[in-house]
Amino acid sequence: MGVGRFVYTPILPLMHAGAGLSAGAGANLATANYIGYLLGALVGILVPALVRSRALLRISLVVLTGTLAAMPATHDTAVWFALRLLAGVTSALIFVIAVSSLLSHLREYPAHLPGWAFGGVGAGIALSGLLVLVLRPVADWRAAWWASAALAAVLAVASWNLRPEARPTTTQATQATQATQAIQANADHAHEATTVTAAAADSSHAPRTHRWFTALFASYTLEGVGYIIAGTFLVAAIEQSSPGPLGGGAWVLVGLAAVPSSALWARLGRRWSRPDLLLAALVVQAVGIALPALIGGAPAALVSAVLFGATFIGVSTLALATGAHLEFPRSVALLTAGYSVGQILGPLVVAPLLHHGYQRALVLAASVVLVAAVAAAVLRIGFPHHMVVVRATAPVRQPAPTESAADAGSHR
Repeated sequence: MGVGRFVYTPILPLMHAGAGLSAGAGANLATANYIGYLLGALVGILVPALVRSRALLRISLVVLTGTLAAMPATHDTAVWFALRLLAGVTSALIFVIAVSSLLSHLREYPAHLPGWAFGGVGAGIALSGLLVLVLRPVADWRAAWWASAALAAVLAVASWNLRPEARPTTTQATQATQATQAIQANADHAHEATTVTAAAADSSHAPRTHRWFTALFASYTLEGVGYIIAGTFLVAAIEQSSPGPLGGGAWVLVGLAAVPSSALWARLGRRWSRPDLLLAALVVQAVGIALPALIGGAPAALVSAVLFGATFIGVSTLALATGAHLEFPRSVALLTAGYSVGQILGPLVVAPLLHHGYQRALVLAASVVLVAAVAAAVLRIGFPHHMVVVRATAPVRQPAPTESAADAGSHR
């Protein structure tokens, strides 16, 4: 998924130079991928049974690899748009199935293990970036796409036998009891109480967390806008001011920094509150995005890559965990939808600025992330770190598998 979704970033400058792709068309192709990702995520949310489908996982692996191999076969931007849209859909399905699988099968293992699994996205970014960097002096944009398809095929073979989340075999009542016990056990382990709401429980007993969730939703949606601008155009922006391999090298650093980031932020969460960490991560990310535009040069580019790579997965981990803590209904689904919409809007918002280069786009992205940090600061005000437990007196409706898996992982 890291290769299929993010290899476009280091290949984009090659397509500008060799395929005649304009800056505006490049932004549109990025948007196509993010639209596809939103559609795939919504499918996983609306049809939870698909999350447990090994056949769908394998089909998605094959189709995603095929979209990469098909990119060099044409110069038609409409076909490219369709291919990147399809790559987005399959990337989301692979991600949802893989995350549900690891949270299901690693439930009894140390919390850092799922964090390292999330680092696979960073590993895909680093490997694909390194591949393009090596090929660049001797090959063109077509070879870069074909090589990335070959890399994706190797990784698809390695992940072919991944076991999706197991199908539920117990009754709804038993599942509800197990879910409540699991949440309470995690809460006891973390030394904090967690709200447990039920469909049949009196809503007047539920904590009023709307204002905190609203701040979190705004922060995470804005992060989607700002992060994706940098995630799409960082390499092109660096190469515009420093021609050569610096941009590709910086993208490899982004991936390497992302590999341990989720596990690192999860560990920090044992000492500091999630709202505090979310604010810190957003500020650090904003600085990282702004550096290449405001300072320029190799040191700024490399520091930018490390700061960006170390935070963008961590922000997602922290935001989803905070939403789960607030026990807002369908928090994971709502936050993911807002984040995905932000990703779609990002390239569209900066498209008019690209005629003047990529530096202004990065400044705007950093500004948006800073506004997201302001929303995170508002989230901190009076944040309910200790929630009152509400015990249901009626059978609890089992949450959709997609949300329950994510929430369970968040509580860890």
